[in-house]
Amino acid sequence: MLALVTGAGALPSIVAAHQSAPPLICALDGHAPDGLEVDLWFRLETIGTLLHRLVKRGVTDVCFCGAIQRPGFNPLRLDGRTMPLVPTLAKAVKDGEDAALRAILGLFEQRGMVVHGAHTLVPDLLPPAGVLTRVQTPDDLDVQIRAAEQVSIEQGRSDLGQSCVIRDAQVIAQEDARGTDAMLRSLSEPRPAPPPSGADDPFGAAMDMVGGMLDDAADWLSGPVAEARAKQAGGVFFKAPKPGQDHRADLPTIGPGTARAVVDARLDGMVIAAGGVMVLDRAEVLRILDEAGLFLWVR
Repeated sequence: MLALVTGAGALPSIVAAHQSAPPLICALDGHAPDGLEVDLWFRLETIGTLLHRLVKRGVTDVCFCGAIQRPGFNPLRLDGRTMPLVPTLAKAVKDGEDAALRAILGLFEQRGMVVHGAHTLVPDLLPPAGVLTRVQTPDDLDVQIRAAEQVSIEQGRSDLGQSCVIRDAQVIAQEDARGTDAMLRSLSEPRPAPPPSGADDPFGAAMDMVGGMLDDAADWLSGPVAEARAKQAGGVFFKAPKPGQDHRADLPTIGPGTARAVVDARLDGMVIAAGGVMVLDRAEVLRILDEAGLFLWVR
């Protein structure tokens, strides 16, 4: 029997629809999947009880799918079956998000369940390599990609996001805990004008003080980076798994919403890692990009 341990979004329903028998749907509290009736709700503080219930129900296979925000954790809500797992989880969390994810996968494996990636249950989620849009890639794209790949490596080492935006071979945006959509919105939303400063403007004076603490952060927005970011359009969205990432869960995903956000940010196109990024509703993604004259390269 297959159980889907789900977050929010469309991916869980896509995986469920491709199975020959209805899977058991287990959703993280506050992260209802689109279009699915949830069989079991759980919290991180009750994951031990979830594991017990899955074993009792005869679950042999499990797939983690769907988007989640970092869940809160309340020690007062720990149940008896989860308390013995806390030392293992606490150590993994200290080692970073990827280590924590591997530790959680290990808890399911220790109980005899086989963990599957969503892309192994629905192979069509991984698009074929090549340029999939009518618009082809520009001649100088290799320079942009080399910069993006270096950023991807650095983001992986720092346990950060899986995407970035490159313009003129300069990084103008990086994904953080807020996610891909927030990163792209930062490029399309108008920036507020700086407030006036001076003795009669205490807010401005306070901002000046804060500015003195941000010298290091400002370095990446000076010189060529500032020039690239100041441009009103152009650039490449890049997304790839973190180096060494466990592909059985948390594999990067794009969909129509990502494509629309890239169009709104007035970028030139998208590059995703072949075999490492899932595409939801590929036909709609390509329609959006073709209509806007953008490219998608599965590299």
